[in-house]
Amino acid sequence: MHPPPPAAAMEFSQNSLFGYMEDLQELTIIERPVRRSLKTPEEIERLTVDEDLSDIERAVYLLSAGQDIQGTSVIANLPFLMRQNPAETLRRILPKVREVLRVAGVEMQLTAAVSFLTILQEESVSIHTYAHSFLQVILLHLEHRDAGVSNAWLETLLSVIEVLPKETLRHEILNPLVSKAQLSQTVQSRLVSCKILGKLTNKFDALAIKREILPLVKSLCQDVEYEVRSCMCRQLENIAQGIGTELTKSVVLPELIELSRDEGSSVRLAAFETLVNLLDTFDTDDRSQTILPLVKSFCEKSFKADESILISLSFHLGKLCHGLYGIFTPDQHLRFLEFYKKLCTLGLQQENGHNENQIPPQILEQEKKYISVRKNCAYNFPAMIVFVDPKNFHMDLYSTFFCLCHDPEVPVRYTIAICFYEVSKLLNSGVYLIHKELITLLQDESLEVLDALIDHLPEILELMSTGGESSVQENKLSSLPDLIPALTAAEQRAAASLKWRTHEKLLQKYACLPHIISSDQIYYRFLQRMFTIVMTNNVLPVQKAASRTLCIFLRYNRKQEQRHEVIQKLIEQLGQGKSYWNRLRFLDTCEFIIEIFSKSFFCKYFFLPAIELTHDPVANVRMKLCYLLPKVKSTLKIPADKHLLQQLEMCVRKLLCQEKDKDVLATVKRTVLELDRMEMSMDAFQKKFYEKDLLDQEKEREELLLLEMEQLEKEKQQNDGRPMSDKTFEKKRRDTKTPTTLPKNIPISVPGPSSGTPSTSKEIKKSKLIRSQSFNNQAFHAKYGNLDKCAGKSSTAAYTPSVSGLTKTSVISLTDDSFRTRNAGSAPSSFSSNTPLPSTSRGTGNSGDPKSGGSKDTQPRKATLKSRKSNP
Repeated sequence: MHPPPPAAAMEFSQNSLFGYMEDLQELTIIERPVRRSLKTPEEIERLTVDEDLSDIERAVYLLSAGQDIQGTSVIANLPFLMRQNPAETLRRILPKVREVLRVAGVEMQLTAAVSFLTILQEESVSIHTYAHSFLQVILLHLEHRDAGVSNAWLETLLSVIEVLPKETLRHEILNPLVSKAQLSQTVQSRLVSCKILGKLTNKFDALAIKREILPLVKSLCQDVEYEVRSCMCRQLENIAQGIGTELTKSVVLPELIELSRDEGSSVRLAAFETLVNLLDTFDTDDRSQTILPLVKSFCEKSFKADESILISLSFHLGKLCHGLYGIFTPDQHLRFLEFYKKLCTLGLQQENGHNENQIPPQILEQEKKYISVRKNCAYNFPAMIVFVDPKNFHMDLYSTFFCLCHDPEVPVRYTIAICFYEVSKLLNSGVYLIHKELITLLQDESLEVLDALIDHLPEILELMSTGGESSVQENKLSSLPDLIPALTAAEQRAAASLKWRTHEKLLQKYACLPHIISSDQIYYRFLQRMFTIVMTNNVLPVQKAASRTLCIFLRYNRKQEQRHEVIQKLIEQLGQGKSYWNRLRFLDTCEFIIEIFSKSFFCKYFFLPAIELTHDPVANVRMKLCYLLPKVKSTLKIPADKHLLQQLEMCVRKLLCQEKDKDVLATVKRTVLELDRMEMSMDAFQKKFYEKDLLDQEKEREELLLLEMEQLEKEKQQNDGRPMSDKTFEKKRRDTKTPTTLPKNIPISVPGPSSGTPSTSKEIKKSKLIRSQSFNNQAFHAKYGNLDKCAGKSSTAAYTPSVSGLTKTSVISLTDDSFRTRNAGSAPSSFSSNTPLPSTSRGTGNSGDPKSGGSKDTQPRKATLKSRKSNP
């Protein structure tokens, strides 16, 4: 015997022992049905089928002598048998199916309904053959005692009606329907007749409908059972579409009026919803004299009736406003608006702060219905703005909008967040009225609300920045100082949650900010945060979204010194970072740079740092670079970039000769074949690359104008006698409300020639000023979605700038003062450095040191490297 374990290792109390015994008993109970479900040899023998039988013979055998589960399997396989051998299936199997279905259970009946519908949809046989072989089986089981089975066969029949010819419909369905719709038949039979009549009206002309179908419709509308009256009432919309306006007015409208006064609440609700859906069918007289009084009466009685009527009424308010617009008297208009406002706050007055456990269940159920009513009101809010006219929004609806945005229930705030963009568009110049509500929803504690709002956040912010009487760029969002803190707080809440998709979407939407707020505001409040996410976040889609947004921020940055700081940081901390994960993100960033910037920009700053990663000690980095090399090569223009092409070829040859990892080597070989097939862009325009060349030329022109705009701003400050002192510079740097745009009262002219140095000629200065202002009005006001539009186009255009300052033959000068960063005292610590931009060649010691290139923190094992190759 083994010695007992120490007492410290086994401290079992009596209760825990009893708990273990109960668990064992539960396991025993679970095992018993499993043992009983095992088949005996006799049962296995009965279930065994000869393997030599064909599919048709096996199906016939199983339907004749098999068990229910085998018959169900055959019926489920019926569409396959029809595709394989339709003639034999119809001749031998379908008769057996008819016999089996007469005594079949629910599961087999449901399977048969689905199989018959599949055969119809796949058009395995002609419509005539289908009607001859399958239609009678469907009609036979329409009145099955199980409601689920009956509905399944009814859905199949309604699909069949769509394709059957008129004569078949008349003889096989319509004529028998006359007897099926009589009061002597069952309720289920009459309910089925209602739905079939609604479908048949689209297959016959108005005269046939009036003579053969409308008498049955009237009879069913007067049925003694409220379920039948309600069902027939909901089919009147389809019938009205088939008989035309005149018959609808003379036949359908009187029935709807009578049903709207029915004693059954479900019938009245069906009549109301049908009337709302048919509003466009009736003329102005009918709507004002007949329908409007009905709607008025329905609204007055709704609070006294069941809450489900209130839910339907609140949902259809938008349609009512649209359909009855223009026929309200001023008093009726005001009363209807007050009714809507009352619905928007329904249930809020009853809040008393009690614990939910102390509230009776019926009260909780009522509150859920009230929440649905307020949610529907939020859904219809844009329609109500049209109803009262956007000019009257502040007086009539602003307080209601405020209540919906501050509603205690998430579904209500979620719905109003979805509608926020529509509300903003309708208000147009009055959009400034809802600035505070935008901030409120951005700061909402529920990420669902934030997720709904950011779907159209770029469009909303653009309306906020350009709407109102003051739409000039100098006053961008100056009346909304809380916007930037709200945006940053929203991103931090999304980052702290587990809903990374919301975080990713929010970062993608932040790409619109260069068109909304100033370059300095982005640089000091958002750009560093994007860089931190790229460096530290653990979710790859989030990192990529932050990287792309960072590139867009860099693309529209207005100051050369800030741009160089960001470029330096990307190269040093990502491209030359110690973590292989950061170097992978650098390659992602390079891909976004190629997409967003011009070819010359990428070649000047990122070409050599990118191809230098061919010496990376981590196989995953080298493999990802191999996938990127075709795009890298597409940025080169011959003959200007011939030396860069030579370096690229040399790196590829080294990989082919020295690569030891078999997966990377295989990728290199495939990449070499792709590189060989690529056609190089030339300095001159080529016909086959004309559109891409124009796109790249436009990108490069905008990049040059950014430099000119910065120079013009400095010249303007000097000419005005206001040199930028250190104090002024510090104030401007810290002031996030001051934009950096040029005056707008400059005439527009054709762009003149650009120059790398300031000219003393007045004509050249005027031309440069005009071009920079043109770019300011076009490039910065353009939709940020234009960048997405360019994403699908490869940057293979050929264009050589005439400005000598944008050369591709050098990386970044180590002595150029324009590349030096701010001192540590005047910039954030994360973006301040006294060192110039680094050389594009990484030290051999760094690339060869396994401790500096292993993983996110240390050198990974080989198995870890291979596992990440699937996500290059």
